[in-house]
Amino acid sequence: MDYFSTDKIIEPAKGDLLISEPYLPDPNFERTVILMCEHDENGSIGFVLNKAANVKLGDVMEDIGDFDADLLIGGPVQQDTLHFIHRSGDLTDHANELIDSVYWGGNYDDVLSKINMKSLSTSDIRFFMGYSGWSPGQLMDEMKVKSWIVFKNVTSEMIFDWDNQDLWKACLKSMGGKYKLISNYPKDPRLN
Repeated sequence: MDYFSTDKIIEPAKGDLLISEPYLPDPNFERTVILMCEHDENGSIGFVLNKAANVKLGDVMEDIGDFDADLLIGGPVQQDTLHFIHRSGDLTDHANELIDSVYWGGNYDDVLSKINMKSLSTSDIRFFMGYSGWSPGQLMDEMKVKSWIVFKNVTSEMIFDWDNQDLWKACLKSMGGKYKLISNYPKDPRLN
């Protein structure tokens, strides 16, 4: 796409956001924002932050009572698995800090205990069915063909407080310049 023609390739890192280019042809990633959890020589893993599932967490998990958390589709890989990110460092042991105040995973029994004690808010945790994954070198190949825009300097507020339905557009607008213009591209270029 020519709106990226002068951009150098920015390699994503743990804690960055990947923003899909406006006309990415893969329906799994159309106008998605992905939180990167791993990116190294072994491959890459992340979770789509703005693709809601048609069910709530309580529809797929037992023992959570009235904890009315949304469930997101983390990506097309292993959608029969459940993953979570949170913004509470003391929520669970063995969590992986992605950025300041944003953690990936940990002990699910700790999370379940906090849910049952009603000491965990739905605004502090996100649950995902499946994940987005790339084999070694695959994501960088996609970066070379300009499939993704890398957003650095991510905050926990972007992940947990910004409206998921408007996240793609909000991230691009906050980047300013040409990205603010890209945020207004129509979903169907024929409608332009």
